[in-house]
Amino acid sequence: MSHPSPPSSSLGLTLWRQTWPMAIGVMALLGFQLVDSAFVARLGTRPLAAQSFTFPLSFLIIGVQVGMGIAIAALVSRALGAGEAGRARRLGSLVLLAGTAVIALMVLALWLTQGPVFRRLGADTASLALIRDYWAPQLLAAWLGAALYFGYSLFRAHGNTRLPGSLMVLTSLVNLALDPLLIFGLGDWPGLGLPGAAWATVLAFGAGLVVMGARLRGTRWLAGAGLLTEARASLRPFAGIAGPAMVSQLMPPLAAMLAIAVVARLGEAEVAAWGLASRLETLSLMVVLAMTMSLPPWLGRCYGAGDWEQVQRLMRLALRVVVAWQLLLGVVLALASPWVAETLSGNPEVRDELAILIRFLLPSYAALGVCMLVVSAGNALGWPLRAMLMSAARLFVFYLPCLWVGAWVAGVSGLALGAAIGNLLAGLAAWQLLRRILASPRRSPVHGS
Repeated sequence: MSHPSPPSSSLGLTLWRQTWPMAIGVMALLGFQLVDSAFVARLGTRPLAAQSFTFPLSFLIIGVQVGMGIAIAALVSRALGAGEAGRARRLGSLVLLAGTAVIALMVLALWLTQGPVFRRLGADTASLALIRDYWAPQLLAAWLGAALYFGYSLFRAHGNTRLPGSLMVLTSLVNLALDPLLIFGLGDWPGLGLPGAAWATVLAFGAGLVVMGARLRGTRWLAGAGLLTEARASLRPFAGIAGPAMVSQLMPPLAAMLAIAVVARLGEAEVAAWGLASRLETLSLMVVLAMTMSLPPWLGRCYGAGDWEQVQRLMRLALRVVVAWQLLLGVVLALASPWVAETLSGNPEVRDELAILIRFLLPSYAALGVCMLVVSAGNALGWPLRAMLMSAARLFVFYLPCLWVGAWVAGVSGLALGAAIGNLLAGLAAWQLLRRILASPRRSPVHGS
């Protein structure tokens, strides 16, 4: 049965309240990653290029954890919307246990296969030596970050976005305080160089987990009994959401691997600039990323309650906000690209290439944001397969072909223009898909026993 929807002003205010804590948290989390790379850039072009080679594999881990987080947020929020509090508690416990175990296995596999994988991405012998020292603490940081993210997903499913946002800020501040100390040293201590950046993240995420664990103990969101029965009952609906969601989330790292292999042919400075541009991309998309975290649980509750009118209004409002914000931010940063590139790189070899990437890529993120929002909503609203296909089309039909042709024709300038055109085409395709879906809604939520 559908419930009356609140007026637009109330809806916008609620969206703001749900999103701003996550936006602040995402900005802090991604901001420290960008500053982290800016510190590494001061070590030289080669350490920055070595770190850039690891980004696609780090995104691979993030893709799996986000896919699992999407599934648990969707199932827990639907269970809460349907009044199944006991099931929501069992699901919360299951994802924390199973999720951390899956990521641990991934981390081990990535450590054992690092040599051949990084060679395939284009890393030379000197870069491989730097990567080897950095990769162990970075994988540990990735595992701790995944455990923290699963906790965030649980809080978001229960409608609490403030704690995840606050913890993202806390971990970012700890990391920023430790970065210069561990990378460059203090006094007579020379520091750890590139591995110091990873160890700073390990300590920051460890501090976040301590706080998260203390807060979870004060809730009644977890259960110790009936987990095996719940696992059998919920495996199918969980796989139905998590499978396509993980495939969707794993496609960007795969695309990033292919992209960096293309960039590596242009030179070491280009790889370093591409790595910085990748960090800047995620930071500039902070509002979109915050909405992909705060909106799906809300959409899932509306979906579970059968309130499709509210779903339509939420999506239209969210898309207007995303397009307006990303266009404004993208144009401002494109105009300021020489100064932004100088601030981030501090290296003339990297600066000019980075400025070109910023000038073309940043405005195109308005279209990319539309695509990301549509894919995220699809997983919450019962069409994960369509969301997965949209992700595949964005990367392998639009983005990578345009990027490859651009790099082949005109080097870095063509690379940047091609990637921007790919983002624009993907955004238009996602908008057309959403229009068709909203015009013919369906509701078929899957409830567990």
